[in-house]
Amino acid sequence: MDPFEIGRIYDTITDQWQDPKNPLTGLTEHERAMQFVKTRDYGLDVGCGCNGRFVDLLTNYGFHVEGVDISEKMINLARQRHPKIAFYHEDICTWTLPRTYNFITAWDSIWHVPLNTQPAVLQKLCNGLTAGGVLIFTMGGGDEPGELNDSCMGPPMYYATLGSPKFW
Repeated sequence: MDPFEIGRIYDTITDQWQDPKNPLTGLTEHERAMQFVKTRDYGLDVGCGCNGRFVDLLTNYGFHVEGVDISEKMINLARQRHPKIAFYHEDICTWTLPRTYNFITAWDSIWHVPLNTQPAVLQKLCNGLTAGGVLIFTMGGGDEPGELNDSCMGPPMYYATLGSPKFW
């Protein structure tokens, strides 16, 4: 699936992320990952969405935070919520990172990246880290590489995973 199509789908469900009915995950894992960060200059939230939970967390830890998302509506809402933060409406598959970062989060985002592009995106994010920088991301479930469409959020949404053995 074209990543901008994912963005258009997310544009239709921003209300689920502005006022989530289910608890948002990842804060505990991010708190744990912060223990490994030595320098706190720049942080990047890939697939930042609009609610700002990781932007707020990184800001509270002293980072200058930036966010990137494929959804135009999510980015516009994020800019309203955090007007002093740099947000980019871009496709992580083709976007050139503007700098290196001490901490990058790609929580619940890169599993929407086309399967054949995921290795390059992960390499880009690793290359975008400063020495000693930390990358935290979710990879989707499954032992084998695979793609699927699921309607758990309402509209059909594309997901893909390289399979957990790729990460061992």
